[in-house]
Amino acid sequence: FDEMDEISATKSIVIFKHSTRCSISRMALKQFEAAFNYPEDKIVWYLLDLLNHRDLSNEIADRYKVTHQSPQILVIQNGKAVFNASHDSIAAEDLKQFT
Repeated sequence: FDEMDEISATKSIVIFKHSTRCSISRMALKQFEAAFNYPEDKIVWYLLDLLNHRDLSNEIADRYKVTHQSPQILVIQNGKAVFNASHDSIAAEDLKQFT
């Protein structure tokens, strides 16, 4: 997370929290991936598998002061969560403001 926070000083970091057992999460991820079209020099995104890494999700919630949800996206800038959305509110187009 320290490395991500460091990167977030120059690029927006997007974390997509995904449950591989949830059909809603699968649908949200599929739509997000299809619509995500941002250059890596502006936005870097990470996919977090919640079933295998719930501990990391808990740390994200604590570190960035955002209640855990699934599916969920967070945008990190300058080491702080500046945006989050979950479930059917997840839209790749919302990320335009962070490029």
